Amino acid sequence: MNSINSDGAAAVALKNRIGLERNEYTGSKSTLCTGCGHDSITNHIISAFYQSGIHPYDVAKMSGIGCSSKTPAYWLSKSSGFNSIHGRMAPVATGAKVANQKLVMLGVSGDGDTASIGLGGFVHMIRRNVPMTYLVANNGVYGLTKGQFSATADFEATQKNGAKNPFSSIDLCALAIELGCTFVARSFSGDAKQLVPLIQAAFKHNGMAFIDVVSPCVTFANHEGATKSFSAVRENNVQLQELGFIHAQDEKLVDYAEGATEVVEMQDGSRLTLRKLDSRTHDLRDGTNALGVLRASRAEGEILTGLFYFDNKSKNFIDTLNLCEKPLPFLNEKDTRPSREVLLKLMNENR
Repeated sequence: MNSINSDGAAAVALKNRIGLERNEYTGSKSTLCTGCGHDSITNHIISAFYQSGIHPYDVAKMSGIGCSSKTPAYWLSKSSGFNSIHGRMAPVATGAKVANQKLVMLGVSGDGDTASIGLGGFVHMIRRNVPMTYLVANNGVYGLTKGQFSATADFEATQKNGAKNPFSSIDLCALAIELGCTFVARSFSGDAKQLVPLIQAAFKHNGMAFIDVVSPCVTFANHEGATKSFSAVRENNVQLQELGFIHAQDEKLVDYAEGATEVVEMQDGSRLTLRKLDSRTHDLRDGTNALGVLRASRAEGEILTGLFYFDNKSKNFIDTLNLCEKPLPFLNEKDTRPSREVLLKLMNENR
C-alpha cells in the first residue's frame, strides 16, 4: 500500500522481515472508552508482532471476559482466536497449546478475569509452565460493571464516590514469581519504549511469560485517590531497567546511553538488553531477590516496572508431556497407529 507524503509523491509503506505491512496486524475498530489504556496495549501488541516478523496465521489469540478481553478483536484480525467464559482463559489456552504447540499464543486477560474468578487456572498454568505469553491489562476495577474494586486494587484506594478499598491487593507479579513463573514483568500501558520489547521477548521465551500491565481506566479510576490512574502512575512509576530487544536475524546495533548493561540470551539466540536505571541491585535469575525488590517498592508506594525474573532452564509443559513434533490436529492414521512390534513391546512392559 502506498501513501502520499508532504510533497505529494507516493511513499512506499514499510514492510517487516517477512514482507508484511503494519496494517496487516490490525483488527476491528475499538469500542472501548476514548483514552482507555487498553487501546494503548493494543497498539503495542500490534507493534510487537509487526517488528518480530511473526505471521498472523501462526498466532492464536486467547481471552476471557472483561474490557481487556475484548481487545483481541482489535488486533491481528487474520489470526485464530477464542474468547472463553469468565476466568477460563488459562485452561482453554492450555488445551489449545497442547493441540498445536507450533502456534504463537498470546492471552490477554484482566485483573478480575485473572486475580478473582480465574485465579485457579492462572496458578496451574504457571505451575505447568505452559509456553505462551499471558498479559494482564490491570486497572484495579471492574470496568464492565460500574467500577467496583478488583482483587488488584490497592488498600485504601478510593472509588469515584469516595468509598475506600478495605482489602489488601493481590500482586500478580509477586504471586507469579512465588509460583515459579519463568518470565515475570510489569509495565505501563503508556510506555511503548518499555512494553514493546517486553512483549517481543515474551514471544521468544520457551515457557510461560507473564506481563502485568498497569492500564488506567479513564471512566472509573482516573480521579484523585485512584492508585492506578494516569497521574498516579506518572508520579510513582520507577523503572528497574531500560529495555531493548534485538532479534537473532537482525544485523544492527542498538545505541544505549551510558550505564551498566546486562544481556539476557533467549532460547533462539535473540538478546534482551537491559540497562540499569537505579542503584538497587537486581539479579534477574534470583526469585527471592525479585520478591524482595517488589515488596520494598510496594512499601514505598512505588509502581515498579521492568523485567523482574527470568528462567530459561526449566522444562515447559510441552517438553514435560513429551509431545510428538507434529501438532495433534495434523496426525494421520499412519502417525497414530502403532506397529505390531510396538504393541507387543507395550504389552510385555505392562504384564
